[in-house]
Amino acid sequence: MSNSQKEAFIEQFKSRTKKFVVDNINLFRTLPKTEEAKIIGRQLLRSSSSVGANYRAACRARSKAEFHSKLSIVVEEADESLFWMEILIEAKIIDQNSIQALFAEANEILKVVSSARKTLTV
Repeated sequence: MSNSQKEAFIEQFKSRTKKFVVDNINLFRTLPKTEEAKIIGRQLLRSSSSVGANYRAACRARSKAEFHSKLSIVVEEADESLFWMEILIEAKIIDQNSIQALFAEANEILKVVSSARKTLTV
């Protein structure tokens, strides 16, 4: 991959993780106004926003070790986002079909970042 292709991928993935955050905010707005939906929804907001923020921070890392650390946080938070989505579905707070695309995007982000972290030599 050339430097320009790498830079384009990084910018595209930054946009993708930011969109993931915005999509989760929009999901939160549609949740029922019950206490459990608010609590779980807030947990999802925290983890999903951490995905976007920490990927962006990884792109500004000062060292390979810092980059690896930030990518590790992205992996953890993407997985946690998936967990909270599963809870929303399994607790029947939200219908699986209404969250399918967001769930798939969280899985894709997790796969990409996990793969990048594995190939990184620190």
